[in-house]
Amino acid sequence: MFTHIMFGANDVEKARAFYDNALGALGIPPAAPGDRLFYGEFAKGGAFGVGKPANGDEATYANGGTVGFQAKDRAAVDAFHAAGLANGGADEGAPGPRAGAYGAYLRDPDGNKICAFCAGE
Repeated sequence: MFTHIMFGANDVEKARAFYDNALGALGIPPAAPGDRLFYGEFAKGGAFGVGKPANGDEATYANGGTVGFQAKDRAAVDAFHAAGLANGGADEGAPGPRAGAYGAYLRDPDGNKICAFCAGE
């Protein structure tokens, strides 16, 4: 359905520490080094990227927007949340049951909201 999702970051190195650790806890490694970070496989669709806005303006977050990542189990959701908090993120919803699933929410260092979910409460 989509080729990629991109978030803006004002401090790419701070974003790298946050995403390498939070997404790494879900088994999603960085795809390419550089001033724009990508995770997943861009060529196959479904990639997630973070970098300075192309127009040079300050990065801002979308209030109400969330990107969700699939986790294999509850332990991965818990690790995602803990890694995000330990690397500059903010809690937006602690790990727990939600509508037939188990998930957790974080804000990255620039205020973007992400979450991780696995099946089953």
